Amino acid sequence: MPDAKPTTPPAAILDIDGTLVDTNFQHSLSWYEAFRQHGVHLPVWRIHRHLGMGGDQLVASLTDPAFDAAHGDAVRTAESALYLAAMRSVAPLEGARDLIELLRRRGHAIILASSAKAAEVDHYIDLLEARGRVDGWTTSADVEHTKPSPDLVRAALDKLEDGQQAVMIGDTPWDVEAARGAGVETIAVRTGGFSGAELEEAGAVAVFDSIVELAEAIDDTPLGAGR
Repeated sequence: MPDAKPTTPPAAILDIDGTLVDTNFQHSLSWYEAFRQHGVHLPVWRIHRHLGMGGDQLVASLTDPAFDAAHGDAVRTAESALYLAAMRSVAPLEGARDLIELLRRRGHAIILASSAKAAEVDHYIDLLEARGRVDGWTTSADVEHTKPSPDLVRAALDKLEDGQQAVMIGDTPWDVEAARGAGVETIAVRTGGFSGAELEEAGAVAVFDSIVELAEAIDDTPLGAGR
């Protein structure tokens, strides 16, 4: 006798930065200026290639552990201040609000996943008009280590019912790696500026150019399982 299909659709864990909200340009320039303030001149493209990795790991990855030990906290503090000043210019990516509504109509639990500070996450939730339309969200208070550590995805899973299956939607290889470490599959979108090949190599089970394209094909993804 064939196994019965699950009656509850998998939950959707939605990365925010670069996936739902277009923040990568502002973050890249903020990191660029923060490093410059501490005597390190990095090309912006190199910084961009590390976006999606948390600040607790990004500084050492772009420099070295010795620089991080000596100056990492100061660089992270400077980036945070610079980004907060630039944050008013960020906006939701096309289709982000519609994707949340689509998932909600289909019965998926929705967790917004971010390791940003609570004030930033609150701003994004308001931009997305998501308050009251999602089942929860994470902030920096929920994680000890940021992506590519799986802490963030595990924190999102903790906000779901025990044993509930989930699928991640993210935009960087670090999202995919973090989800894989937590035993969760990832659907990737290219809104973070990474190629489809890079996202697939990291382990994404499906890659789309945009949130709009993903929404149109959602039944052909792991979020369509059981429907």
